[in-house]
Amino acid sequence: MALTKHLYVKYDGDVGEARRLASALCRDLDFDELRIGQAALMVTELATNLARHTHGVGGELVFSPVQQAGETGIDLLSLDQGPGIDNISLCLRDGHSTAGTLGKGLGRIQQLSSVFDISSIPGQGTVLFSRLWKKLPPPSAFTVGGVCLPVNGEQACGDAWAMKQGPDSMLFMLADGLGHGPDAAAASELAVTTFKNNTSCNPENLVQLIHSALHGTRGAAVAVAEVSPQERLVRYVGVGNISGLMLTQETTKHLVSLHGTAGGDVRKTQTFTYPWSDETLLVLHSDGLATHWSLKNYPGLAFKHPALIAGVLFRNHQRLRDDSTVVVIKTSGSMS
Repeated sequence: MALTKHLYVKYDGDVGEARRLASALCRDLDFDELRIGQAALMVTELATNLARHTHGVGGELVFSPVQQAGETGIDLLSLDQGPGIDNISLCLRDGHSTAGTLGKGLGRIQQLSSVFDISSIPGQGTVLFSRLWKKLPPPSAFTVGGVCLPVNGEQACGDAWAMKQGPDSMLFMLADGLGHGPDAAAASELAVTTFKNNTSCNPENLVQLIHSALHGTRGAAVAVAEVSPQERLVRYVGVGNISGLMLTQETTKHLVSLHGTAGGDVRKTQTFTYPWSDETLLVLHSDGLATHWSLKNYPGLAFKHPALIAGVLFRNHQRLRDDSTVVVIKTSGSMS
């Protein structure tokens, strides 16, 4: 799978680079020319908005590959802390463009998107999410989105995450290689490979297999979660400082991770079980995000697409000294 691309956009001169990065990722994913052109048009609109409408603040574009049921797509995230949008409905009208771009406004992005969502608060900024599939996949029981980026100055990301849909459940894994850079990336990528090769195992056995595989590497903090809607349960096994949270509009439950480092010192693994409902959000994040945040500070955010939720949390709570990953999971059709 191709790597995530990201770019900070502040000036008109950054628009061309954003378009080039998005087009290159689409080609890496074997998109056809029509889809590549659509992605380029959408990114031109997003980048131009960041350059012209954030009052000189600028913002970040993140382009991530995504897979579902064997189909491939690209997620586009635009993150800024500019003045925000006073009237989102007006900006989404067909043909409305204050920037005068070829895309003719955010409405054109919405039309071209397979999945689209936006959140904007005047004075606090805007997060826009678009997903473009090569071919629309069959429906899934879960809706998932995430942001996974290296610390500034690094090309390799020491964090990695993966998921696997089973017949009755969904498995998720997040690994945070110790430190950052290529050695941390090697550890987390090996954790992903081990996870993908052993998805028939339960979460505790998976963490134990990852621990064994990572001997000789720098090691990593690792968490595996299994969500079973039929049983209405989440099984969670964590080693190290991965943060796992289960949230509803009213409650926050911090999932238990035990001390240790996969590939290093792990004295004990243990499965913790938690109740799951269609109103629950599951959030996994590395220590590249601050831990002191609450959805109560973001009215209505829980109703948004998980990728947009991940974008807001990343934008507002990213620590600048480490790689950062946040993954959000919820039942398809819930809280929307």
